[in-house]
Amino acid sequence: MTIEHLISLDEKDLQILSILQKNSRLSSRQIAKIVGLSPATVQARMRRLEEAKIIRRYTIEIDFDKLGYTLPVLIDVRVSEGRLFEVEEEIAKNPNVVAVYDVTGEFDVTVLAKFRSRKELDKFVKELQKMKYVERTYTRLILNIIVERNGLELASIKKRDK
Repeated sequence: MTIEHLISLDEKDLQILSILQKNSRLSSRQIAKIVGLSPATVQARMRRLEEAKIIRRYTIEIDFDKLGYTLPVLIDVRVSEGRLFEVEEEIAKNPNVVAVYDVTGEFDVTVLAKFRSRKELDKFVKELQKMKYVERTYTRLILNIIVERNGLELASIKKRDK
């Protein structure tokens, strides 16, 4: 995305996004009351944010630990023969995979995945290592998650810096 395609957000847009991130089940009327706008204005702003793909979907936050997924890992993957996208697409199909990132440096891909047991993790890593075009993997167990941000904080910082 080029700088010309960036959407300018004002303080009310950021407030609406913040509210939706905390509770995407709130109605336009409830949000309007909180931000001090009319429900129609809130609906129009939300529609503009959806059309601009800033709001991509309305969802929930799941506590994976409470579902037994207590082994979060980062797995770096080195891919050979220019088959990066093919390998990434295959990795992304696994239901334990939370995110797949193109990265720079010694490895080509970083995978964030969550598992219920060491046995599940072991099976996944061994399958990953057997994949065609995967040269090497490097697995790191995440011991504690100190903070996971959703990015809205960055939008607020950028707005304040202007």
